[in-house]
Amino acid sequence: MTIRVVLVDDHRLVRSGVRAELGGEFEVVGEAGNVEAAIDVINAQAPDVVLLDVHLPGGAGGGGREVIEQCAQAGTRSKFLALSVSDAAEDVVGVIRAGARGYVTKTIAGPELTDAIERVSTGDAVFSPRLAGFVLDAFGSASGEVASVEAELDRLTAREREVMRLIARGYTYREVASELVLSIKTIETHMSAVLRKLQLSSRHELTTWAAKRKLL
Repeated sequence: MTIRVVLVDDHRLVRSGVRAELGGEFEVVGEAGNVEAAIDVINAQAPDVVLLDVHLPGGAGGGGREVIEQCAQAGTRSKFLALSVSDAAEDVVGVIRAGARGYVTKTIAGPELTDAIERVSTGDAVFSPRLAGFVLDAFGSASGEVASVEAELDRLTAREREVMRLIARGYTYREVASELVLSIKTIETHMSAVLRKLQLSSRHELTTWAAKRKLL
């Protein structure tokens, strides 16, 4: 039986590229580019697997995790495989806690992605090699530290987390604005919110805070 798939990513070109990589292996029954549209198409189509980006616009700012949680409340039986450019521990742990069956990065090759979708559809858990350690830490003996970091990051919206990581890595406001296709003023507003919510006073403190939590 053909596996039915929904593609969720806020970039149309990414969705087109993934669809092309999958070829005729699966039946793509829907696409979405934001939280609300994703929830609607998943509930309407009841796919076997949802290929889900972690950072999505819309909703209450919870991105892919919000999609999983809302669909679970609606009773969906679809399985979720996160496909993201992010390899940050908080993103991996967040969507797995929400109910995703796997997490792979966008560097994955087409045949490997096909295999991951097939495995997730049967109930297997699938992770890119480097990311598996995050999950083991989060659900094993070292869960306390990861849970603490996750609690701190829960104060931020998905967009604020994106801005936080880039600024902490040394990007200028102009570079972050270009990367996220936002205005510099919007980046400044997000940055002010990040510093306020994390109770920090400067970019230097933010970099130190992120480095200690291995978020860079």
